[in-house]
Amino acid sequence: MTNSINKDLILRERLALQRTTLANQTTLLAFLRTAMYFAVAGLSTHNVLKIQNSLLIEIGFYTSSVVILVLGIINFWRHKKRIAQNRKHIGDYKIAYYE
Repeated sequence: MTNSINKDLILRERLALQRTTLANQTTLLAFLRTAMYFAVAGLSTHNVLKIQNSLLIEIGFYTSSVVILVLGIINFWRHKKRIAQNRKHIGDYKIAYYE
């Protein structure tokens, strides 16, 4: 009996990787949005808060914004690399069927 390649399995794997890629991009956009919120908070702190150390609070918001942005970019590239490593294994089910 000859084993055939399960094309539905390969299609599901490809679709799962596409969903994972889209989720990774969405996560990057969420990091970017959060970083922008912190930057806007830093910009508006000086005008809204009339306290002595508002400059320190602004610097804290700006620093948090940059850190969040850098962490988001690192997270995006790390997951993108992992997704690319898994993509090359799709379609290699022939090896399991013909050995």
